[in-house]
Amino acid sequence: MLSACLMGCEKKELITETPPDIGKTEVIDAQKANVESVGAAGIAGVNWADGRDNFVDGWVIPSGLTAGDNYTTVSAKANAILTGFQNNMPGVNTVRLPINPPSVAEAWWGAYTGAIDRALSKNMKVILACWESASSHNGTIDDTTQFWAMWQTVVNKYGSNANVYFEPMNEPYGYTLAQLTTIYAEWLSRYPNVSKGRILLGGTGYSENVTAVGADSRFSSCLLSLHNYAFWATRTQSAWEADWRSRFGSYASRTVVTEYGAAMTTGKNYTGSVGSDNEIAYIVGSTNVFRNDKVASVYWPGLRDNDSYSIQNRGGSGTNITLTTTNQSGLTRIRYGWGL
Repeated sequence: MLSACLMGCEKKELITETPPDIGKTEVIDAQKANVESVGAAGIAGVNWADGRDNFVDGWVIPSGLTAGDNYTTVSAKANAILTGFQNNMPGVNTVRLPINPPSVAEAWWGAYTGAIDRALSKNMKVILACWESASSHNGTIDDTTQFWAMWQTVVNKYGSNANVYFEPMNEPYGYTLAQLTTIYAEWLSRYPNVSKGRILLGGTGYSENVTAVGADSRFSSCLLSLHNYAFWATRTQSAWEADWRSRFGSYASRTVVTEYGAAMTTGKNYTGSVGSDNEIAYIVGSTNVFRNDKVASVYWPGLRDNDSYSIQNRGGSGTNITLTTTNQSGLTRIRYGWGL
């Protein structure tokens, strides 16, 4: 993510499409409710992230898990967290999880697969995305030998599972378009048995624009991973909507917004008037576009400890983990973007 300052004020705008709040007694079949209402692959998801951020040296460990957990413990904790997502966020059907070479090559992989397997057992889709390390954070692959070995291990285990999706690299901003597409082409050639419809290719820059990768005929059957954040710019609601559309162009049906988010723990009302608040304009504009243009979306984050953007907060202890929603209006907009 890029650092930025929000400056100036915006003209007052009203939300023209305000969905109702989720009633306490509302019952929704999460798997059936959004089968035809969202975009690529029917994805409606959240990120489950490491509290340190997913750019770490060593093992990436999503919030609630610990390095000492074994497969059974990870599975039990994941069950509680994923159940929390499903209960609190009706319609969610996808979780995006981070991986990196140490997490796959070392002992943690044997335990961490408990989270992946548990999600699959709950009929959820899983997006496995590769993050680079904190110390080598420059938008490029840290070590190509380790990178390909990691993906070989992951594909060997999950390549034939129809609910597992593969995102070769998160935010590859260190590469030119030609360099990036060369890496993507090599990924496809190395793992030809993986369905292209389950491969998510990040856009150029901070995965911020997918039009150039989308236009490459070599990847015509692949999905496209797109990021965009409120702190990157200050815009009106309508300008945010136009900005999103410029980022995916004619590739809405192949695009999965794998990261978007704004502050959820500060008490903002995302179902009232937009006014001059950039984050409200962004969330409303974003979810309007996702719903109207049928663009799949994965919120950042569903759970990340000590992240003001997190839509869920973790409580409990051990394997008895509970989740609570941090902002009901924000959740309403996230689900609105899923077509619900």
